[in-house]
Amino acid sequence: MRKYLFGIGLSILLVFSMSTSAFADGKGYGKAVGVNVMSYNIYHGVGLDGTLSLERIADVIRDAEAEIIGIQEVDRFYGERSDFQDQAKELAELLNYHYVYGANLDLEPGEGQKNNRQYGTAILSKYPIIDSENIFLSSFGKEQRGLLRAKVNVRGIHVNVYNTHLGLDVPSRMAQVEEVIDVTSSFSGPRILTGDLNAEPDSEEFQFLLDGGNFIDSFAGEENANTFPIIEPTKRIDYILHSPSIELSNQRVIYTEASDHLPIVTEMKIKRGR
Repeated sequence: MRKYLFGIGLSILLVFSMSTSAFADGKGYGKAVGVNVMSYNIYHGVGLDGTLSLERIADVIRDAEAEIIGIQEVDRFYGERSDFQDQAKELAELLNYHYVYGANLDLEPGEGQKNNRQYGTAILSKYPIIDSENIFLSSFGKEQRGLLRAKVNVRGIHVNVYNTHLGLDVPSRMAQVEEVIDVTSSFSGPRILTGDLNAEPDSEEFQFLLDGGNFIDSFAGEENANTFPIIEPTKRIDYILHSPSIELSNQRVIYTEASDHLPIVTEMKIKRGR
Protein backbone atom coordinates (compact mmCIF):
# COMPACT_ATOMS: atom_id res chain seq x y z
CA MET A 1 0.00 0.00 0.00
CA ARG A 2 2.83 2.37 0.86
CA LYS A 3 4.50 1.66 -2.50
CA TYR A 4 1.21 2.47 -4.23
CA LEU A 5 0.82 5.76 -2.36
CA PHE A 6 4.44 6.62 -3.08
CA GLY A 7 3.84 6.02 -6.80
CA ILE A 8 0.81 8.31 -6.78
CA GLY A 9 2.80 11.00 -4.98
CA LEU A 10 5.66 10.72 -7.46
CA SER A 11 3.25 10.99 -10.40
CA ILE A 12 1.63 14.10 -8.94
CA LEU A 13 5.08 15.62 -8.36
CA LEU A 14 6.11 14.93 -11.97
CA VAL A 15 2.90 16.47 -13.37
CA PHE A 16 3.35 19.52 -11.15
CA SER A 17 6.96 19.86 -12.25
CA MET A 18 6.05 19.64 -15.95
CA SER A 19 3.24 22.18 -15.53
CA THR A 20 5.54 24.58 -13.71
CA SER A 21 8.16 24.25 -16.46
CA ALA A 22 5.60 24.91 -19.20
CA PHE A 23 4.30 27.88 -17.20
CA ALA A 24 7.81 29.31 -16.94
CA ASP A 25 8.99 28.90 -20.52
CA GLY A 26 5.76 30.08 -22.17
CA LYS A 27 5.33 26.94 -24.24
CA GLY A 28 2.37 25.50 -22.35
CA TYR A 29 -0.71 26.91 -20.71
CA GLY A 30 0.93 29.38 -18.36
CA LYS A 31 0.75 33.17 -18.32
CA ALA A 32 2.42 33.69 -21.70
CA VAL A 33 3.33 31.89 -24.91
CA GLY A 34 6.34 32.33 -27.16
CA VAL A 35 6.11 32.69 -30.95
CA ASN A 36 8.62 33.59 -33.68
CA VAL A 37 7.34 36.21 -36.14
CA MET A 38 8.81 37.08 -39.55
CA SER A 39 8.19 39.71 -42.22
CA TYR A 40 9.47 38.93 -45.71
CA ASN A 41 9.04 40.57 -49.10
CA ILE A 42 9.65 37.51 -51.28
CA TYR A 43 9.69 39.27 -54.70
CA HIS A 44 7.45 36.52 -56.13
CA GLY A 45 10.05 33.92 -55.19
CA VAL A 46 12.90 35.18 -57.40
CA GLY A 47 16.36 35.53 -55.88
CA LEU A 48 19.37 37.67 -56.64
CA ASP A 49 20.47 35.03 -59.15
CA GLY A 50 17.24 35.46 -61.12
CA THR A 51 16.07 31.95 -60.24
CA LEU A 52 12.50 31.28 -59.15
CA SER A 53 12.52 29.01 -56.09
CA LEU A 54 9.79 28.76 -53.47
CA GLU A 55 11.75 25.90 -51.92
CA ARG A 56 14.53 28.37 -51.16
CA ILE A 57 12.07 30.80 -49.58
CA ALA A 58 10.62 27.96 -47.49
CA ASP A 59 14.13 27.01 -46.37
CA VAL A 60 14.76 30.57 -45.15
CA ILE A 61 11.54 30.48 -43.12
CA ARG A 62 12.25 27.00 -41.79
CA ASP A 63 15.85 27.78 -40.82
CA ALA A 64 14.69 30.87 -38.91
CA GLU A 65 12.09 28.75 -37.08
CA ALA A 66 9.47 31.37 -37.95
CA GLU A 67 5.95 30.40 -36.90
CA ILE A 68 3.90 33.37 -38.14
CA ILE A 69 5.07 35.05 -41.34
CA GLY A 70 3.74 38.04 -43.22
CA ILE A 71 4.90 37.82 -46.85
CA GLN A 72 4.56 40.48 -49.53
CA GLU A 73 4.77 40.46 -53.35
CA VAL A 74 3.07 37.09 -53.62
CA ASP A 75 1.79 35.83 -57.00
CA ARG A 76 -1.24 33.64 -57.60
CA PHE A 77 -1.50 32.34 -61.17
CA TYR A 78 0.08 35.67 -62.14
CA GLY A 79 2.23 34.71 -65.09
CA GLU A 80 5.38 33.17 -66.45
CA ARG A 81 7.59 35.11 -64.04
CA SER A 82 6.33 32.81 -61.27
CA ASP A 83 5.39 29.84 -63.44
CA PHE A 84 1.67 30.50 -62.75
CA GLN A 85 2.13 29.23 -59.17
CA ASP A 86 -0.35 29.66 -56.35
CA GLN A 87 2.55 30.81 -54.22
CA ALA A 88 0.92 31.18 -50.81
CA LYS A 89 -0.62 27.73 -51.08
CA GLU A 90 2.61 26.14 -52.27
CA LEU A 91 4.66 27.72 -49.48
CA ALA A 92 2.10 26.61 -46.91
CA GLU A 93 2.29 23.06 -48.24
CA LEU A 94 6.10 23.08 -48.17
CA LEU A 95 6.02 24.19 -44.52
CA ASN A 96 2.87 22.30 -43.52
CA TYR A 97 1.42 25.63 -42.30
CA HIS A 98 -1.98 27.30 -42.46
CA TYR A 99 -2.32 30.34 -44.73
CA VAL A 100 -4.54 33.13 -45.99
CA TYR A 101 -4.06 35.16 -49.15
CA GLY A 102 -5.09 38.70 -50.00
CA ALA A 103 -5.30 39.57 -53.71
CA ASN A 104 -4.78 43.29 -54.17
CA LEU A 105 -4.55 42.93 -57.95
CA ASP A 106 -7.15 40.66 -59.55
CA LEU A 107 -6.75 40.65 -63.32
CA GLU A 108 -8.26 38.74 -66.22
CA PRO A 109 -6.65 35.36 -66.96
CA GLY A 110 -3.66 35.37 -69.27
CA GLU A 111 -3.85 33.83 -72.73
CA GLY A 112 -4.54 30.12 -72.47
CA GLN A 113 -5.12 30.36 -68.69
CA LYS A 114 -8.37 29.88 -66.75
CA ASN A 115 -7.52 31.49 -63.39
CA ASN A 116 -7.43 35.22 -62.70
CA ARG A 117 -3.95 36.69 -62.41
CA GLN A 118 -3.53 37.82 -58.80
CA TYR A 119 -0.85 39.63 -56.82
CA GLY A 120 -0.86 40.55 -53.15
CA THR A 121 0.14 39.48 -49.67
CA ALA A 122 -0.21 36.39 -47.49
CA ILE A 123 0.05 35.25 -43.90
CA LEU A 124 1.52 31.84 -43.13
CA SER A 125 0.99 30.34 -39.69
CA LYS A 126 2.03 27.25 -37.80
CA TYR A 127 -1.08 27.81 -35.70
CA PRO A 128 -4.76 27.66 -36.78
CA ILE A 129 -6.26 30.72 -38.46
CA ILE A 130 -9.75 31.40 -37.10
CA ASP A 131 -10.89 34.07 -39.56
CA SER A 132 -9.42 36.55 -42.02
CA GLU A 133 -10.16 39.40 -44.40
CA ASN A 134 -8.34 41.53 -46.95
CA ILE A 135 -9.15 45.23 -46.76
CA PHE A 136 -8.35 47.52 -49.69
CA LEU A 137 -6.50 50.72 -48.84
CA SER A 138 -6.81 54.01 -50.72
CA SER A 139 -4.47 53.86 -53.70
CA PHE A 140 -5.42 56.91 -55.80
CA GLY A 141 -5.43 55.17 -59.15
CA LYS A 142 -2.04 53.60 -58.59
CA GLU A 143 -1.26 49.98 -57.72
CA GLN A 144 -3.95 48.74 -55.36
CA ARG A 145 -2.72 48.21 -51.81
CA GLY A 146 -4.34 46.26 -49.00
CA LEU A 147 -4.25 45.23 -45.36
CA LEU A 148 -4.58 41.49 -44.75
CA ARG A 149 -5.87 40.48 -41.30
CA ALA A 150 -5.86 37.01 -39.76
CA LYS A 151 -6.95 36.01 -36.28
CA VAL A 152 -4.52 33.29 -35.18
CA ASN A 153 -5.05 30.90 -32.29
CA VAL A 154 -1.60 30.74 -30.69
CA ARG A 155 -1.92 28.06 -28.02
CA GLY A 156 -5.24 29.44 -26.85
CA ILE A 157 -4.43 33.14 -27.28
CA HIS A 158 -6.23 34.87 -30.14
CA VAL A 159 -3.79 37.21 -31.87
CA ASN A 160 -4.77 39.60 -34.66
CA VAL A 161 -1.98 39.51 -37.24
CA TYR A 162 -1.87 42.14 -40.01
CA ASN A 163 0.26 42.26 -43.13
CA THR A 164 0.59 45.09 -45.64
CA HIS A 165 2.66 46.53 -48.47
CA LEU A 166 2.25 50.30 -48.65
CA GLY A 167 2.51 52.63 -51.64
CA LEU A 168 5.51 54.31 -53.20
CA ASP A 169 4.70 57.98 -52.51
CA VAL A 170 4.21 59.89 -49.26
CA PRO A 171 0.60 61.09 -49.83
CA SER A 172 -0.52 57.51 -50.56
CA ARG A 173 1.27 56.13 -47.52
CA MET A 174 -0.14 58.81 -45.22
CA ALA A 175 -3.70 57.95 -46.28
CA GLN A 176 -3.00 54.22 -46.07
CA VAL A 177 -1.44 54.51 -42.61
CA GLU A 178 -4.52 56.33 -41.34
CA GLU A 179 -6.71 53.50 -42.63
CA VAL A 180 -4.41 50.86 -41.12
CA ILE A 181 -4.74 52.62 -37.75
CA ASP A 182 -8.53 52.66 -38.05
CA VAL A 183 -8.69 48.94 -38.80
CA THR A 184 -6.14 47.70 -36.29
CA SER A 185 -7.56 49.87 -33.50
CA SER A 186 -11.00 48.29 -33.92
CA PHE A 187 -9.79 44.89 -32.69
CA SER A 188 -8.96 44.14 -29.05
CA GLY A 189 -6.24 41.88 -27.74
CA PRO A 190 -2.63 41.43 -28.84
CA ARG A 191 -1.81 42.79 -32.31
CA ILE A 192 1.10 42.22 -34.68
CA LEU A 193 1.66 44.20 -37.89
CA THR A 194 4.18 43.00 -40.48
CA GLY A 195 4.96 44.59 -43.80
CA ASP A 196 7.02 46.35 -46.40
CA LEU A 197 6.03 49.92 -45.59
CA ASN A 198 8.23 51.60 -48.23
CA ALA A 199 9.04 54.19 -45.54
CA GLU A 200 12.08 54.61 -43.32
CA PRO A 201 11.87 54.90 -39.52
CA ASP A 202 12.25 58.69 -39.38
CA SER A 203 9.48 59.32 -41.93
CA GLU A 204 6.34 61.21 -40.95
CA GLU A 205 4.06 58.37 -42.02
CA PHE A 206 5.92 55.76 -39.98
CA GLN A 207 5.91 57.90 -36.85
CA PHE A 208 2.20 58.54 -37.37
CA LEU A 209 1.62 54.78 -37.54
CA LEU A 210 3.49 54.19 -34.27
CA ASP A 211 1.77 56.99 -32.38
CA GLY A 212 -1.73 56.75 -33.81
CA GLY A 213 -1.83 52.95 -33.89
CA ASN A 214 -0.29 52.45 -30.44
CA PHE A 215 2.33 50.18 -32.01
CA ILE A 216 5.92 49.53 -30.95
CA ASP A 217 8.70 49.06 -33.50
CA SER A 218 10.33 45.72 -32.68
CA PHE A 219 13.64 46.82 -34.21
CA ALA A 220 13.85 50.28 -32.65
CA GLY A 221 17.41 50.90 -31.52
CA GLU A 222 18.73 47.76 -33.18
CA GLU A 223 21.93 48.13 -35.19
CA ASN A 224 22.28 46.69 -38.70
CA ALA A 225 18.50 46.48 -39.18
CA ASN A 226 18.46 47.62 -42.83
CA THR A 227 16.63 45.31 -45.24
CA PHE A 228 17.05 46.79 -48.73
CA PRO A 229 18.84 46.25 -51.04
CA ILE A 230 20.17 42.87 -49.99
CA ILE A 231 23.80 43.66 -50.86
CA GLU A 232 25.10 46.30 -48.44
CA PRO A 233 21.54 47.36 -47.45
CA THR A 234 21.06 51.08 -46.84
CA LYS A 235 17.33 51.29 -46.02
CA ARG A 236 15.05 49.89 -43.34
CA ILE A 237 11.61 49.58 -44.93
CA ASP A 238 10.49 46.15 -43.65
CA TYR A 239 8.93 45.99 -40.20
CA ILE A 240 7.37 43.98 -37.41
CA LEU A 241 5.26 46.15 -35.11
CA HIS A 242 3.36 45.00 -32.04
CA SER A 243 1.02 46.09 -29.27
CA PRO A 244 2.65 47.19 -25.98
CA SER A 245 1.73 44.07 -23.97
CA ILE A 246 3.97 41.85 -26.14
CA GLU A 247 7.55 41.25 -24.99
CA LEU A 248 10.46 40.86 -27.43
CA SER A 249 13.81 39.16 -27.73
CA ASN A 250 16.34 38.08 -30.36
CA GLN A 251 15.42 40.52 -33.13
CA ARG A 252 17.51 39.83 -36.22
CA VAL A 253 17.87 40.35 -39.96
CA ILE A 254 18.37 37.16 -41.98
CA TYR A 255 21.04 37.52 -44.66
CA THR A 256 19.92 35.59 -47.72
CA GLU A 257 19.84 36.12 -51.49
CA ALA A 258 16.51 34.33 -51.97
CA SER A 259 14.68 37.63 -52.69
CA ASP A 260 15.47 41.31 -53.25
CA HIS A 261 14.61 42.12 -49.60
CA LEU A 262 16.09 40.70 -46.42
CA PRO A 263 13.62 39.05 -44.05
CA ILE A 264 13.41 40.05 -40.40
CA VAL A 265 12.39 37.87 -37.46
CA THR A 266 11.81 38.35 -33.75
CA GLU A 267 10.80 36.20 -30.83
CA MET A 268 7.67 37.37 -29.05
CA LYS A 269 6.13 36.46 -25.73
CA ILE A 270 2.39 37.09 -25.66
CA LYS A 271 0.65 37.32 -22.31
CA ARG A 272 -2.70 35.72 -21.65
CA GLY A 273 -5.67 37.84 -20.70
CA ARG A 274 -4.44 40.97 -22.47
